[in-house]
Amino acid sequence: MAAQNQVQGPSKIKQLQDFGVQYAIYLVFVVLVLVIAIKEPAFLSLNNFRNILTMSATRIIIAMGMGAILITGGVDLSAGRQVGLAAVLSASLLQNLDYPRRMYPDMPILPLLIPILAAMAACGIFGFLNGFFIAKLKLPAFIATLGSMVAVYGVNSLYFDRPPYGAQPIGGLDRRFSTLGSGYIGFDGLYSIPYIVIIAVVVTLITYVLFNKTTYGKNIYAIGGNAEAAKVSGVNVNRTLILVYTIAGILFGLGGTLEAARTGGATNNYGNGYELDAIAACVVGGVSNLGGIGTVPGIVIGVLIFSVINYGLTFINMSPYWQQIVKGAIIIAAVAIDIRKYLKKR
Repeated sequence: MAAQNQVQGPSKIKQLQDFGVQYAIYLVFVVLVLVIAIKEPAFLSLNNFRNILTMSATRIIIAMGMGAILITGGVDLSAGRQVGLAAVLSASLLQNLDYPRRMYPDMPILPLLIPILAAMAACGIFGFLNGFFIAKLKLPAFIATLGSMVAVYGVNSLYFDRPPYGAQPIGGLDRRFSTLGSGYIGFDGLYSIPYIVIIAVVVTLITYVLFNKTTYGKNIYAIGGNAEAAKVSGVNVNRTLILVYTIAGILFGLGGTLEAARTGGATNNYGNGYELDAIAACVVGGVSNLGGIGTVPGIVIGVLIFSVINYGLTFINMSPYWQQIVKGAIIIAAVAIDIRKYLKKR
């Protein structure tokens, strides 16, 4: 009996260690929420919950595109700049007729969908180019998207700094556009669901189906696991990679458009750093930076964790400098855990 206990003892400790490694980020998240709630009990309110969901909505859409790229073993450093391009393009085409600094004074009011689709298409083109350079020219994703990050910012700045008003923040948005970003569906005057949250849910469900129920999704995981093996198995690696980056670009465009609508304007610096937030959220949510691993629910949870941290630390008036330190520590911990999981599976 004693000998049996000696055998079971180390096994239980190992199980606890495995549990700790598997769920360390979530445990840290729970501790952070508890600390914030103890310091400010009002943090755990329905209104704050809705604010966090609203802040997370566009980030979730952007992270879905980045997550698919990370699962293939790639990365897209131009995502934030694509978000900025979409924000400026859509906002410039959806200004009120009576706004005195309208970018296109003589342009009639456009149907809401046209500027949104134009912004998504513009980002989709840059996504296609990223995929083409990576798949066909065999450029490292880091280098290819670093170059496109600079190029997209240049294109956006040229468009933004055009006559007659030059580099001025784009405001005076069409009421329909603003309503899309800040409006909501109310229930009994007590509860409400923002439109952009509904859009994020729809995008999440579509992505979930793509990842889990289609050949395209299986190919993404196969490429991330072992691109050569996937190619031998009949997967068209080049076509899949180009499609992944193109769809991601379209999602970045949608996210940028909705972010401009939510905040009521845009400049050419819009979206700066969003790519890092998306990568961090995906890694925290369990998407491996080495490729082949990741889930849609995990990506959503990763974004929500970062949103709660951002909102919660601001709610308790923590210095922005300390907020950056906390977020950086969480990112490092998430990557360290991810690498440990990978080494354990080898």
